[in-house]
Amino acid sequence: MFSLFYGLYKCMFSKTEFHVLILGIDKAGKTTLLEKLKSQYSNLEGLPPDRIVPTVGLNIGRVEASNTKLVFWDLGGQPGLRSIWEKYYEEAHAVIFVVDAASPSRFEDSKSALEKVLRHEDLQGAPLLILANKQDLADAVSAEELARYLDLKKLDERAYTFLAVSAYDGLGIKESVNWLVDVMERSKRTEMLQIRAGANLSST
Repeated sequence: MFSLFYGLYKCMFSKTEFHVLILGIDKAGKTTLLEKLKSQYSNLEGLPPDRIVPTVGLNIGRVEASNTKLVFWDLGGQPGLRSIWEKYYEEAHAVIFVVDAASPSRFEDSKSALEKVLRHEDLQGAPLLILANKQDLADAVSAEELARYLDLKKLDERAYTFLAVSAYDGLGIKESVNWLVDVMERSKRTEMLQIRAGANLSST
């Protein structure tokens, strides 16, 4: 009986926790984004951009937004590190894919990496937020221009959008998080992960 009431209490009063992957090729601004997220949603001051070094492995950031807990996994984007991305797919509720919108010469690499991510069965149905980053730079393309270039084909009923942000000055970040939380709360993938988590708890 206690476990039943405890389960109801947790359901009513604990905040939902979502795991979000931050992916993209190297130098897209993923870690700068994570640090800006931490500074905008918590009392922690994120690392200044000039102190951020390329990620080798994983950076983790935890914030609270819209009465939910968000755990961001920022993974290194160098070609030799992209093979580890898939180890985190199964537990992810959603994916943020960051593109350097001021570097058109690397759009093809970003497109190739993103298409490989979307083909993986462990991310089936995961909402996708594609960020046209570095809008603080004069030559950055808009989110609409980036969408035309990437030309994503059928996404098996996956919720997705393109948004323009600047991880450097924070432009568009809160709007991006609001969109992400909203779609994750309504996502069938979230429901599936909750059912799986419940099944794992009941079997232990």
